[in-house]
Amino acid sequence: MPARKKSAAKKAPRKKSPATKSPAKKTPAKKTATRKKSTRKYGRKASEDVETAMREMKQGTLRSGGSGKKVTSRKQAIAIGLSEARREGGKVPNKK
Repeated sequence: MPARKKSAAKKAPRKKSPATKSPAKKTPAKKTATRKKSTRKYGRKASEDVETAMREMKQGTLRSGGSGKKVTSRKQAIAIGLSEARREGGKVPNKK
């Protein structure tokens, strides 16, 4: 590939006129953001029940309520654990 040649004609630098300049905008003083105190969505009891359900699923002893079939799905095991926590009065959000 041949190297590019620079053109001989150069552009004249533009002059900035003070009339076209936009006035400097003042930024408002920043307020310190107050953080919302994070509240836990799930309680400790819910966590323990999900752990227990997962352990039972891995051992092969977790059964679904209606049919009594063995649970093999991770999501289903979590749902069973949360349902048990809900029944026992643990802090768990409502079902959607």
